[in-house]
Amino acid sequence: VRAEHVISEKDSIQTCPLDFYPSLAEGNLSPGDSHESQRASALRAAFSAFVKAREVPAGAAGAVWWRCCRQTFRERGGIHRHVGTQHGAELRPPPRGHGHGHGHGQGQGEAHRGAAGRERGAEVCDELPDTRHLGPGELESKAGEVLLYYCYCEVRDPEKLCAWQKALCEHLHLTGKVRVASEGINGTVGGSKAATSLYIEVMLSQPLFKDILCQDDFKRSAGGAHCFPDLRVGVFKEIVPMGIDPKKVSYKETGIHLSPQEFHREVEQYLSQASQGQSDTILLDCRNFYESKIGHFQGCLAPDIRKFSYFPSYVDENLELFKNKRVLMYCTGGIRCERGSAYLRSKAVCKEVYQLKGGIHKYLEEFPDGFYRGKLFVFDDRFSICSNEDVISACRYCGTLWDQYKLCSSQHCRQLVLTCPSCRKKGLTACCPVCQEKELEATSGASGQTLKEECECTKRRPRVPVEHISTGAQSNSLPGA
Repeated sequence: VRAEHVISEKDSIQTCPLDFYPSLAEGNLSPGDSHESQRASALRAAFSAFVKAREVPAGAAGAVWWRCCRQTFRERGGIHRHVGTQHGAELRPPPRGHGHGHGHGQGQGEAHRGAAGRERGAEVCDELPDTRHLGPGELESKAGEVLLYYCYCEVRDPEKLCAWQKALCEHLHLTGKVRVASEGINGTVGGSKAATSLYIEVMLSQPLFKDILCQDDFKRSAGGAHCFPDLRVGVFKEIVPMGIDPKKVSYKETGIHLSPQEFHREVEQYLSQASQGQSDTILLDCRNFYESKIGHFQGCLAPDIRKFSYFPSYVDENLELFKNKRVLMYCTGGIRCERGSAYLRSKAVCKEVYQLKGGIHKYLEEFPDGFYRGKLFVFDDRFSICSNEDVISACRYCGTLWDQYKLCSSQHCRQLVLTCPSCRKKGLTACCPVCQEKELEATSGASGQTLKEECECTKRRPRVPVEHISTGAQSNSLPGA
């Protein structure tokens, strides 16, 4: 930003970064041009009104933060940059001869209409990108990456969006999983770097996502189309399966988003206070037990649940645990925290609820040697991606440090098992002795009955665990975390 125009008001000082608006530069703004001066005034007034309308009370008396596009900004500079880069088109004053004399009212009206348009949902553009400029084999290259992203927005026609997504992924030779709903889209896809780059470019230009998604919303990791067995695109009620009607608990009621830097500072402070028995904070892992088992933040509380759809019941059964607490939530890429924090906030028991923007994925990009230990679990054939050299989990059978998952060898079972190479050589490839016996029965033909998906692993784990509440500051932490 090369220049700033400051508007002084009695209650608030708003800074309007005019260089964020190309329309003003194109207008050749000069001190002697009364028309352009009026346009600049209209822009500053619209900018001020737009920012003012997004103020929310902060923790301290009389202090304010700002909420916009499902994000919470704690610094004025942050909301200014966001509005300037993401909402410039809505605030652009009209050209000469089109009502430029009504600066404040016109600019504010356009801002509200633009916001209302996003709330109603834009139409889906079903065009496919031109790939003729790509060289032979660029789309089919095995060397590539995996993308993880989501976007909450109102989708008028989920079926049309679903059909376009399927055609787009097939056109770019991408595999993976994409969930579409009236509340948005959630996807993880893999392919060549040429394909994934083009996919991001097309998604950012899609009218439905154009003013919401940005480059930083796509989390990248080494991989490719081979990381998924196929392509699955479908329409669902929720883009992340929490099992609660989105109309009852909306993503619009999320907790306060913290950048990786802000989250890092919060965790650092939490660990320092917890070591002295003075913390009023809970560092909450929103993922499933098998995810947190191989990697988690130091000092976290990781619920022993198998599915995210059990999370609401976990909160209900443990409300006393969260009473009058500050909660720092995190998950893989941020999407589970969107609905999870909204559900926790709906219970009105916590002091404050915060969530890690971009999830562990984004945190590790900036703090590979930070407070996260172990590997990051991913829902594809890789099962995990490396973050550091720490191994925090052990072989199911011998206890040797081991963190590479395999599917249980029993055909009826869908559990994951940590079994080291040595134990696998001994034939210990099932998730537990019960499954090992069932596998032997199936392979020997001793039983003609269809075997159910039940084993020692699931029987001994309560569906919704109740945490032991203690006055100790770290009583809710993972053992050894």
